[in-house]
Amino acid sequence: MKKILLAFLVTTTFLSCKETPKEKTPELSINYQKIELDNGLDVVFHVDKSDPVVAVELMVHVGSAREVEGRTGFAHLFEHLLFLESENLGKGGLDKMSARIGGSGANGSTSRDRTNYLQTVPKDGLEKMIWAEADKLGWFINTVTDPVLAKEKQVVKNEKRQSIDNRPYGHNQYVIGKNLYPSNHPYNWQVIGSLEDLQNATLNDVKTFFKKWYVPNNATLVLSGDLDIEQATKWVHKYFDEIPKGTEEIPALEKRPGKVDEIKSLYYEDNFARVPQLTMVWPTVEQYHTDSYALEVLTQYLTDGKSAPLNQVLVDELKLTSNTTMYNYFSEVAGETQLIVRAFNDTKLDAVKDGIVKAFAKFEAEGISEKDLNKIKAGQETSFYSSLSSVLGKGTNLASYNTYTGNPGFVTEDIKNTLAVTTEDVLRVYNKYIKNKNYVATSFIPKNAIDLALTGAVLADVVEEQIVTGAEEKFDPKIAATYEKTPSTFDRSVEPPYGETPSLAVPEVYKSSLDNGLKIFGIQNEEVPLVRFNITIDGGQLLESMDKLGVANLTADLLNKGTKNKTVKELEEAIQELGASIYVYSNVENITLSGTTLAKNYDKTLALTQEILLEPRFDEKEFDLLKKATIANLRQQEASPNSVARNAYNELIYGKDNIRSKNILGSITSVEKITIDDLKAYYNNNISPSVAKMLIVGDISKEKVVASLATLNTNWPAKEVTIPVYKTPDTPTKPAVYFYDIPNAKQSVLQFGAPALAATDKDFYAASVMNYILGGGGFASRLTQELREGKGYTYGIRSGFSGTKAKGTFTISSGVRSNVTLESAQAVKKILEEYPTTFSDKDLETTKSFLIKSNARAFETSRAKLNMLSNISDYNWNADYVKDQENTVNNMTKEQITALANKYVNPNKMIWLVVGDAETQLGRMKELGYGEPILLNKTQEKIKN
Repeated sequence: MKKILLAFLVTTTFLSCKETPKEKTPELSINYQKIELDNGLDVVFHVDKSDPVVAVELMVHVGSAREVEGRTGFAHLFEHLLFLESENLGKGGLDKMSARIGGSGANGSTSRDRTNYLQTVPKDGLEKMIWAEADKLGWFINTVTDPVLAKEKQVVKNEKRQSIDNRPYGHNQYVIGKNLYPSNHPYNWQVIGSLEDLQNATLNDVKTFFKKWYVPNNATLVLSGDLDIEQATKWVHKYFDEIPKGTEEIPALEKRPGKVDEIKSLYYEDNFARVPQLTMVWPTVEQYHTDSYALEVLTQYLTDGKSAPLNQVLVDELKLTSNTTMYNYFSEVAGETQLIVRAFNDTKLDAVKDGIVKAFAKFEAEGISEKDLNKIKAGQETSFYSSLSSVLGKGTNLASYNTYTGNPGFVTEDIKNTLAVTTEDVLRVYNKYIKNKNYVATSFIPKNAIDLALTGAVLADVVEEQIVTGAEEKFDPKIAATYEKTPSTFDRSVEPPYGETPSLAVPEVYKSSLDNGLKIFGIQNEEVPLVRFNITIDGGQLLESMDKLGVANLTADLLNKGTKNKTVKELEEAIQELGASIYVYSNVENITLSGTTLAKNYDKTLALTQEILLEPRFDEKEFDLLKKATIANLRQQEASPNSVARNAYNELIYGKDNIRSKNILGSITSVEKITIDDLKAYYNNNISPSVAKMLIVGDISKEKVVASLATLNTNWPAKEVTIPVYKTPDTPTKPAVYFYDIPNAKQSVLQFGAPALAATDKDFYAASVMNYILGGGGFASRLTQELREGKGYTYGIRSGFSGTKAKGTFTISSGVRSNVTLESAQAVKKILEEYPTTFSDKDLETTKSFLIKSNARAFETSRAKLNMLSNISDYNWNADYVKDQENTVNNMTKEQITALANKYVNPNKMIWLVVGDAETQLGRMKELGYGEPILLNKTQEKIKN
């Protein structure tokens, strides 16, 4: 949680503090009011009327640390269960209501120490959400039955497979936890728990857990946004007062650091790893401990940027990796500091460890300067204001402070502790927790590459799930729960009415252009003193040649590496001193330079932006390093099921001769052939204002923006750039099944779809409206309701249209349990076949309600406003295009939905791609009825676990 909270820690006095450190800093005040109900529920209100929305967050002080060995994963399981049903909202009632009222979609997360439930809704839905959150605490547990529990176990297990078991280095944190903390320590196990513990959970276990922890005196409710506190307080009392206080006292958990009596070194042959990774972990301190603030500075200084000691040694001098990562994982009971280095192919991790020792020695000799310390603090100011751009972000921070300290305004103490860090503190915590201290080291290496692990490492104990068809517990999700309803003083089954309908406020957009052809689109927004901007240059990968794939990506990356007048280190320092960020990246259709800065530093940030754009350094050493890093990334993608699926799907959709089918990184072969002269040629021929635009949002006027670009206008001459057009193939006339073998895959990655529409096509938005109930509406969609909620096959599934100015795809994507690969495809096929004729009046009503009401949230953040400007500039849409879209929604009929579905989501005109374990799943796919599956690669030797 510390990483999240740090965004709340900075005031505008940071930069002045470095000049007058003894001067008293004005306290940062947070606009909030707090009450405590008689049953112990803490309620925090925060008023922000900048947008007609309210964020609602319920945070319960229970995470995996409150579990016991053998019954792990319960806290996370409850995060899932509480969305399914309650006595008064009914089955799936929260998700259905969220869709109807235009909410962001009810969501949640679980950590070691807390579970939170959150979403943002238009302000007229506030009473409805308070009613729904009360049902979680007082009118929920009776609805959990054996079939409900059995189904949700499968969903959670699928989440574990997707996020851990089927991912490179996925088991690393499990190995660390088991060796950093004793077996009876609450952080010994992972938040998600073990598959075995989840499967063994009984209904009685679950109900006992809920009754102990899900009580008002162990929870915080935060309402943040456009609300009336007096009215909201009345609603809170109405819906929460009669929920009884918990019968047991809930003691605070004792602080208990991890324990490493001697250095532990473990290795694991990772089925999905293609390059070795070393992780070193030291036990440190819990969140808010005095030393935690200096440790945050330490880890950032050691690995962030060109001048970081670990990067100087491991990246520049020894050339063992392209980057290093070091961070603190501070939790309520204990903390840990982790250093992660993913080395280049075939690198022995002993060499990496030696490099780390050398870098630490360099740090010990040189320390950290006041200048570097202040740069790190300066960056926090921008992070702070960025966190204020959404009411949900503010609500989460208020809830967290209250949960862990009892004071939503603890930010004042937090900021004092951050500002108090000195260079001596940074060295002190290094000596106290890192230097010559015992640690846990893990070597995650490719299969059959034990020689790359640290010398003396012992095999880690990791339980790999076996793929067995038909092994899962059977359940019937259609069995309705029967129970005696929990009494209430009023009829809670009646959904509260809407409040006053918020008006749709479309931001005012200004447009301009420079003589050199650069187009300008902007929105002035004074909510926070920040400015965000993108300079986007059309072309991207489309301007590459087929034999030099990856040039655009490398060009963008190299533009980040210094300028003619500044080395990489000097450029990074100049950006950091402003508390700004500037980053260049590429995609298929363009190269974008993205910047974020405090409004007061906009001119200096723009000057650096222009220097990056117009005076590239083209450093040979940096180019060679970027090539190595790109090749390492490509090598890793070869074993990542999601990356394999994405690359194979694009090739099936677009064809091998269409550049849109190619990986934006290129291929190992093509990248090896690229020279720095290729990048210079790409830059000189294609980086032109004639095909560029600047999108800018923030606390700055149109007049100042245009005036600030005078130098860019003078120094960036236009040139003619012709962007090739690659025609997207037509929709297939018949279906075909393709299979890519990844042995031992714990999930199958599904990509089903076909070429479809461009964003500029007249049917594009209407087709997106049609797709809402199919697979675009999250828990409101049929794909999710059937494959996740109905069958427990997946953690998530979605469908959507991806068109830009060019024709894109309609795609259904999911990761499903390996042993139901065929059954998942059959379920999708059935849904697609039935969709045109089963789309109901209620479906149409839900679609219209969500798409209209959700517009209240459409422009809340600066990111959303930039996206709006991107749509306007890319597609020549009107500034109020959202109103045109509203008309499309309001006029939509069931007949139109049927016609659009028949035309664009026909299962008999699709590509059906499966990336998974061929030995167990390939042969079964013939039963889908679309012919013999086509194997895209050679089946690989089965790897024994």
